[in-house]
Amino acid sequence: MGAGERNTEAGNVPAHVAIIMDGNGRWARARGRSRQEGHQAGTENIRQIIRGFADRGIGCLTFYAFSTENWNRPGEEVDALMHLLGEVIEREVGELHRQGLRVVHLGSLEELNADLRKRITDSIALTESNTGMTVAIAFNYGARAEIVRALRRIMEVGIPAGQIDEALVSSYLDTAGLPDPDLVIRTAGELRLSNFLLWQAAYAEFYSTPTLWPDFGPNDIDEALEEYRRRRRRFGGLHPSEMGGAVPAVSEA
Repeated sequence: MGAGERNTEAGNVPAHVAIIMDGNGRWARARGRSRQEGHQAGTENIRQIIRGFADRGIGCLTFYAFSTENWNRPGEEVDALMHLLGEVIEREVGELHRQGLRVVHLGSLEELNADLRKRITDSIALTESNTGMTVAIAFNYGARAEIVRALRRIMEVGIPAGQIDEALVSSYLDTAGLPDPDLVIRTAGELRLSNFLLWQAAYAEFYSTPTLWPDFGPNDIDEALEEYRRRRRRFGGLHPSEMGGAVPAVSEA
C-alpha cells in the first residue's frame, strides 16, 4: 500500500500504526521511582511491542519518542532521554536487522549531539534494504516543524505554486514513502495529538487507552486492533455498508 492509500474493507489490519507513548512519569511516581526510571521502563517495553505488532501483520509502526516541545523539560531529564535513545539503538538495532525490520527516523537531527546522530544514521543505513516491518522513530519531531521544512524544500527547488498539491507536499515530509497512519494509539488516557503527524493523521482512527506506556502489552495491542476493526472509516463519504439503495445528491452549496 503506497503513501496515503486507504483500506476500507471491514475487518482489515491497519497498514500503519502510530503510538504516542505516554505515562512513563506517572508509572514511576506510582511506584515511588524517579522519572528517569519511568523512561527506562518505557524504552524496555519497546521491544515486545515491535514484536507484537510485527506478529500481527502491521507493515509500519511509528513511536513518538521525543517531541520538539520536550526540549522544555528539565535539562537532567532531556539528557537522560538522549542517553536512553542511544542505549536503545545500541541494544536493539542489531536484532531488528536480523529480523529483517527497517528503521527510519522522523524529525530533525540537527539539534542532537554528533554521537547520537551517527548512531541514528548508522542504524538507518544498516537496515535500509530490509523488507520487513518499518519501525519509525519520531525523535526531535514536531508536525508543524516538519511541514515548515517540507514547504521550505519545495520553495528551494523552485516548484511553481500551481504545481503544489497534497501528493507533492506528502513527498517532501519526513514520512515520504510510508503509508499514512490508519491508527494512532495514545496511552495513559490522554486525548491529544500533541503535534504528532498532523498532516498524515488527517483521517487516522484515534484510540486512547488508560494503560500507562510501560504496562502496554500484547492484550492492549489486541484491544486496540479490535477497536480499529469495529470502526467504519468513511473518509468524508459513506462506508460501503451504507451504500445500499440510491444515494442522495450532495448539494454544491
